Amino acid sequence: MNAVIYARYSSDNQREESIEGQLRECKEFAERNGMTIVGEYIDRAKSATTANRPEFQHMIAESSKHAFEIIIVWKLDRFARNRYDSAHYKSILRKNGVKVISATETISEGAEGVLLESMLEGMAEYYSKELGEKTLRGMTENALKYKHNGGLCPLGFAVDENLNYIVDDQYAPIVLEAFNMYDNGTTIQQIASDFNARGLKTQRGKKISINCITNMLHNRKYIGEYKFKDVVVPGGMPAIVPESLFLRVQERMVMNKKAPSHYKADCEYLLTTKLFCGKCGRMMAGESGTNRNGVKYRYYKCVGVKYHYGCDKKTIKKERIEDFVIYRIMKIVNDPEAINEIIKNVLIYQEKGNRVLPTLEAELADVEKRKANLLNAIEMGIVNATTKQRLDELEMQCNNLQIEIAREQIENNLIDESKLRFYLEQFKGIDPTKLSNRRKLINTFVNAIYLYDDKLDLILNYQDGTQTIPLSEVEAFSNCSPVTCEGEPQKDKSMTCLFSFIS
Repeated sequence: MNAVIYARYSSDNQREESIEGQLRECKEFAERNGMTIVGEYIDRAKSATTANRPEFQHMIAESSKHAFEIIIVWKLDRFARNRYDSAHYKSILRKNGVKVISATETISEGAEGVLLESMLEGMAEYYSKELGEKTLRGMTENALKYKHNGGLCPLGFAVDENLNYIVDDQYAPIVLEAFNMYDNGTTIQQIASDFNARGLKTQRGKKISINCITNMLHNRKYIGEYKFKDVVVPGGMPAIVPESLFLRVQERMVMNKKAPSHYKADCEYLLTTKLFCGKCGRMMAGESGTNRNGVKYRYYKCVGVKYHYGCDKKTIKKERIEDFVIYRIMKIVNDPEAINEIIKNVLIYQEKGNRVLPTLEAELADVEKRKANLLNAIEMGIVNATTKQRLDELEMQCNNLQIEIAREQIENNLIDESKLRFYLEQFKGIDPTKLSNRRKLINTFVNAIYLYDDKLDLILNYQDGTQTIPLSEVEAFSNCSPVTCEGEPQKDKSMTCLFSFIS
């Protein structure tokens, strides 16, 4: 995997020399885990409490070019100290197929923080509307009307006499066909070859290349998202591709970039970047092989073994470890007491994490108390020339504080108990044999897994979520669990086996 390093020091208590230390440890981490460093982004005398960091923003923008898959930081607080900024920028990176990893903190995040981040990303409807409103205010007059601003239209679109985007009836079905073909397993090269064989051309009258198809599959204009410079407006232009189909295609493209031969294996290694060797602490990566009978097998292997760093950790079958992890997650999902405990801890964590909101609420309570005292004095006849002026001042303070509180709640995407419960309980009825559901379960609940020769430590994203499990229990479970990765032959055992364990 290609990786970049992000290093930062703030002006308050660190020096220039600390950058060199961060870079050294990040490079050592990359070497241990078989990663290739392709760039460095360094912000000097910049605090992580603000996103106004030039190199940080440059790195976020560069992630869209897909030149790297990993961002290595010395510690996670180098990336961001505000969990809401962290969730926002990690969401952007995730869409670009990039993951943030700490070189000195093997566990990717802490307890409820990761679960809260996952929920913030999964319940971002209000945020999206707010973002649309903010971006609209900064558009040029032409962009405010969602008009074409020059250059070639994407294949499938045309422009009318008023510079409005319209659907090209000739090529729009071709675009939709390309998305459906890729979603159904056809490779980009195969799509391009098929279109060229049918005599289809680009807007410039040239053959359709692999890059043309790749850019098409990445283009969010096809789901109706209007973009001009940094302004993004969902629904600002006609859509050609359903959003659900577009998102499935993006997931598959990210997956294939991480493992280019994935389309041949028809299987995704779901525990990549989450499974670690208990002996040396390095990541365990997915690999596959074929025995003399032509039967393909898949497993996770410590990179310390792969690159001969002195580790002798044995491999583990992919299906064995993934099925068992899904089984343990589903036990939690179907346990009402566990769900209640998670909700309670996340709400507490969220409340502690926002220091501004409690201060504003306390200040509002104080102002309202003073206003009530003044009204009581007026009722008792204690009135002077400044009484009404003071009452008006307190009234204005109340209004301003209420606005500040509302703004803080909106900007921080605070989630109440009912939304948390709705988000978690949707997993109860989920089909754990479906690949997309398995991916969602693991990304939401699993923080890290340390695999030893005789046990594994499963670290989940909530307080006291660490479970130490004998490896014999994993092996016993695997003897009854079916292979559940979509696209692979199923074992003869009934698919109800996994559900029987969960229930």
